[in-house]
Amino acid sequence: MMSEQEKSLSGGAPPVPTDVSIITTYRCQMRCKMCNIWKNPTDKQQEITAKELEILPNFKFVNITGGESFVRHDLEDIVEVMMRKSPRIVISTSGWHTERIFRLAERFPDIGIRVSIEGLSEKNDDLRGREGSFDRGLRVLLTLKEMGIKDIGYGCTVSNHNSADMLWLYKLSRELGMEFATAAFHNSYYFHKDDNEITNKDEVIGNFHKLIELLLKENTPKSWFRAFFNLGLINYIRGNPRMLPCEAGSTNFFIDPYGEVYPCNGLEDRYWKESMGNIRAADSFDDLWCSEQAQKVRSLVRTCPKNCWMVGTAAPVMKKYIKHPLRWVVRNKLNSLLGKPVCIDDIPKCDVGQDSRQGDLREIPGARQNRVMKQLEVAALTEADMSDMLRTD
Repeated sequence: MMSEQEKSLSGGAPPVPTDVSIITTYRCQMRCKMCNIWKNPTDKQQEITAKELEILPNFKFVNITGGESFVRHDLEDIVEVMMRKSPRIVISTSGWHTERIFRLAERFPDIGIRVSIEGLSEKNDDLRGREGSFDRGLRVLLTLKEMGIKDIGYGCTVSNHNSADMLWLYKLSRELGMEFATAAFHNSYYFHKDDNEITNKDEVIGNFHKLIELLLKENTPKSWFRAFFNLGLINYIRGNPRMLPCEAGSTNFFIDPYGEVYPCNGLEDRYWKESMGNIRAADSFDDLWCSEQAQKVRSLVRTCPKNCWMVGTAAPVMKKYIKHPLRWVVRNKLNSLLGKPVCIDDIPKCDVGQDSRQGDLREIPGARQNRVMKQLEVAALTEADMSDMLRTD
């Protein structure tokens, strides 16, 4: 008898996508230590246009990201197209391009803005490689709040150096009344990194443990489920398979700046990396989404050896298989009310019929190692390009 996951991911009609992340560019003015996108910029003449995005269907949620999306002078055109396709759009940004962000928010007051902040002032500027970036990011958030923009917040990518600051950023978010999201750094083709590894595991896990307990003390179910998500980050740091399966390429997908459709942004050549198709070559999105190549990629996802735990692929399955995180949330919220500590050593592995090979971190025989060749394809940045990216008006 087929499992629930097998029914939704193999054979027959593919599931209808509800979430999409649009990577508008790989150009970025930041110099982050945990991400080398900035060393591998796209050629802006070849980046997907707003008109090309018209082929996409309607969604429940759209994330617009980069690189730095606000280096694109036509970003408002992209947002206008996607506003017709989704009730909710969130743009991920460094917060560097202050005036461009304010202009866009004035035109689209229902937009969501998430600023990447990796620590308090000194730590953030060191990790993001631009002096003053913390001040810019905070100024953007406070100004957006003053403008009446509701869907605002910031996120912290935790590495070896900033898990203690993560807790202060969380507390700051409570005082400001803003959203706060977390992630742990990963390796992938997207980040152009293969050495992102948390080595001070006890310290980082301990700080995530504290965050989970703080989230469970809040009065909103949203925070309790975020506690479950952060438990998944602890599980990831320990190197274990995901608590819930990855179903990337089914309800969610990514579009890269050249129009390639990928199931997620966590792919690595040393494991596997395949596109589901290119929107520029498709007669319709349905043709691409229902193609044999797309089905092949979904089958690769089902046996993917990576154990990623990122919000783009974790959130959809948390919603789909809600009874599993709900069980954990109810039990641990009750423990929190009783003053009992949260146990992070009893991490649930939720069986929904996923393939046992998913998340076992094995090496795939014959995996491509073409990093050198890819470097030869990188577009060089001119001084004029860099000057343009650093402009904030």
